Amino acid sequence: MPKSVTPYKDSDLGKKEQVAKMFDVISGNYDGLNRVISFGIDVNWRKKVLKIISDSKPDTILDIATGTGDLAILMAQTNASKIVGLDISVGMLEVGKKKVAAKNLTDRIELIVGDSEDMPFDDSSFDAITVAFGVRNFENLEKGLTEILRVLKPGGRFVVLETSNPTKTPYKQGYKIYTKYLLPLIGKVFSKDDAAYGYLSESASVFPFGEDFNNILRKTGFIDVKAMPQTFGVATIYSASKS
Repeated sequence: MPKSVTPYKDSDLGKKEQVAKMFDVISGNYDGLNRVISFGIDVNWRKKVLKIISDSKPDTILDIATGTGDLAILMAQTNASKIVGLDISVGMLEVGKKKVAAKNLTDRIELIVGDSEDMPFDDSSFDAITVAFGVRNFENLEKGLTEILRVLKPGGRFVVLETSNPTKTPYKQGYKIYTKYLLPLIGKVFSKDDAAYGYLSESASVFPFGEDFNNILRKTGFIDVKAMPQTFGVATIYSASKS
């Protein structure tokens, strides 16, 4: 299991509650800051997720840790009739709901408050499930993945986009310097929460990636597991399905 990292070291709250608090605080400038931090490359990564999901021709899609709804909104480009975005941060969802309304997608996209480790859905409810930069925020990773497997339909597609660590020189060294020093500094300058981007950086550095995460998916019960590193390995797209 990955090392437990929390946003607020001196808090008595559990990781789940701390993550919700953190994202509530930074929700107002999260989108803009994210574009700056990733140099806008995250947009292309999400488009690759869209392509994978579109190929499976889903009618119902669940986007977990949907945040401000970027990926859920992108999924509207599929022919899915129903897209649900779930997140524990009310603040992030409020931003997302405004974006959904502005794009006239309220009839297809529903954003709801919910816990990824205890979801309010029946077994085998969705044809496809996505998570972008959210699995490392799970309090109990295997419990969250097991819950995802439960609500995914047999034969359904599960796609994860998550940060990872480059393993080749000089990208490995450059990425380490960027995430350890520059990313927290940028976050501190532009964010209301000094701890937020320090946490996001630290949690990314200790989260299992590549074959390690593939093995966790297999252990949970997923099949057809595949990892696809992106941009020198700073992120990875994982694809899996349910038997």
